[in-house]
Amino acid sequence: MNDPRPPGEASGFRPYHEYRRLDPEQMADAARAVCERLNRRRSVRAFSSEAVPRAVIESCLLAASSAPSGANQQPWQFVAISDPQVKSQIRKAAEAEEQRFYGDRASQAWLDDLAPLGTDAHKPFLEDAPWLIAIFSEKWHFEQGDEKKKHYYVTESVGIATGMLIAALHEAGLATLTHTPSPMGFLREVLGRGAQERPFLLLVVGYPEPEVQVPDIARKTLPQIATFI
Repeated sequence: MNDPRPPGEASGFRPYHEYRRLDPEQMADAARAVCERLNRRRSVRAFSSEAVPRAVIESCLLAASSAPSGANQQPWQFVAISDPQVKSQIRKAAEAEEQRFYGDRASQAWLDDLAPLGTDAHKPFLEDAPWLIAIFSEKWHFEQGDEKKKHYYVTESVGIATGMLIAALHEAGLATLTHTPSPMGFLREVLGRGAQERPFLLLVVGYPEPEVQVPDIARKTLPQIATFI
């Protein structure tokens, strides 16, 4: 259960009863199982319009909100969007930025790296998918008496929460796509967010279109990503 006290408020200490220890064999089995499940995760760009229950999205957002954060300030805000008109506004604004990106903002090297993924400026998934989740980072918040309270390690904290959200949605049986049109200031305008919030990422959520195809790419091996000393 989330602590009902405001972020940053002194909360004292209590025993950590939620922790459960596994024996080495159970631990290895659990680690292998989660690795296998998460390795089935792929970003998709073709979504079914089939509805996804709001309760599923709510539970996944609560899972994301359990992420660690600098000074426990929880500097994230999630805007879950299912309204077709709002999704249409977001698509139009995102595609306008993407047209400029593919037209003259991106270097040729960047475009060459994107080519194997088959991406372009057209983003129909922003309307097809049943949910968009706009993730905002909070640079500060107001405390009692309108005192501005600075947040710490904002990017790191929101990045961890976003990763946990993606994992939670995958575990719930949903597909996702991380979408980062640049710049993303239009999200704050379309969604009416405050000056203290900065768009971090737009997450597309739903069921993959039947027979959807994904790029035939490989992930790096353990020796390529990890060093043990």
